[in-house]
Amino acid sequence: MNDMILEADRFSPSGLGFRMPAEWEPHARCWMAWPCHPEIWEGRIKDVRRGYAGVAHAIRQFEPVTMVVSPEDHENARTLLDPSIDILEIPLTDSWTRDTGPCFVINAQGDLGGVDFRFNAWGGNYEPHDKDALLARRILDHLGLPVFSSTLTCEGGAITVDGEGTLITTETCLLNPNRNPGWTRDEIDRELKRLLGVEKVIWLPGNEDEDETNGHVDGVGVFVRPGLVLMERSPDPDASFARIMAENVKAMEGQTDARGRPIELAFCDEAQSIPEDGDRFCRSYVNSYIANGGVVIPSYGISEDDWAFETFAKLFPDRKIVSVPVNDIAIGGGGIHCITQQEPLTRASKPTGQSS
Repeated sequence: MNDMILEADRFSPSGLGFRMPAEWEPHARCWMAWPCHPEIWEGRIKDVRRGYAGVAHAIRQFEPVTMVVSPEDHENARTLLDPSIDILEIPLTDSWTRDTGPCFVINAQGDLGGVDFRFNAWGGNYEPHDKDALLARRILDHLGLPVFSSTLTCEGGAITVDGEGTLITTETCLLNPNRNPGWTRDEIDRELKRLLGVEKVIWLPGNEDEDETNGHVDGVGVFVRPGLVLMERSPDPDASFARIMAENVKAMEGQTDARGRPIELAFCDEAQSIPEDGDRFCRSYVNSYIANGGVVIPSYGISEDDWAFETFAKLFPDRKIVSVPVNDIAIGGGGIHCITQQEPLTRASKPTGQSS
């Protein structure tokens, strides 16, 4: 390694003692973005906005929420959102804050910063996406936080961390030439470690059949506490997704985390019985949001909702589980996790529950 790289690493987030916290660590607030791209929502944007408002109100039970809104949509958003939900005007292309917002990092001194990955609309699926490509930096600038930029194309939904040095991602996403042509696995490993303060990267095969995000990990498996990963599962053994998930489970079996602890697996079936509602429809219960003292999970109006609720109640016995209808959101190809991004609570943060 040459001296220039060593010097750059000294001033990287990891070199400065920053790490990406786990999602179950305390939050200062949740960031969301108001839907504003009618073509993506197949003429149902009014229903979609009500769906986003439902998710925001559910999360607001547990922590502050800031909704980023394009200036022209301010009045519409204010009409549908409770006054306790803050609105921040920033130009948007659309509304997937997990992928377009910053990945926040913290250090032991309580300092907060954010990683601004390159965003290319999931491998060039949508144009334009220029406003969303600037969203992470604009949020960090608004907060007055340091920005750690990367040329790696990566979305927040492509990674899950345990906050203790371990990260999981998928080959079909980050190794895809539509995102990172010319990058090797080792180079991506090193960049993730440099930016997010992780020590071990676990690669899962992902999902080659899913062409909206190319198999984001938050539709495959996510950390729910140190040493435990919740994995999606198909109840239909003959479905192609069952084969795909079997390969991902096999890749997770026998894994240890960065601290050498064996990783256990839990399972949750996808919402199999819901009628088809477009090729992109997201059927994932795993795609949920861990809030302060609660977990906000999807509901689809089907019998599996009850089973999913019980699964999450067992996984999170000390948190309140809240189900929110997501049928209108799911037509866009994502779920609750995809439209949210947590800001960690630090010593400099406003007390949880206080809205600015």
